[in-house]
Amino acid sequence: MAKAKLAITLDQATLGRADKLVRQSMFASRSQAIQEAVLEKLARLDRSRLARESAKLDPAFEKAVAEGQLQPFTLLPVS
Repeated sequence: MAKAKLAITLDQATLGRADKLVRQSMFASRSQAIQEAVLEKLARLDRSRLARESAKLDPAFEKAVAEGQLQPFTLLPVS
């Protein structure tokens, strides 16, 4: 995948923590540490959004659909 350069500003404490992880060979570079942190946060947001949407579902209805007791959509005749 193509990469793009990005300039960011971090507070000294956060940068220090990232640098420590690089020194401990947890990451090859600052860029890798930041990229993985961003990817992890995006994945967490996706899971959170999925959980919120799933909470809107009616478990009894979904179970009935899964067991073939109901059709998920009923088309009404057009007048």
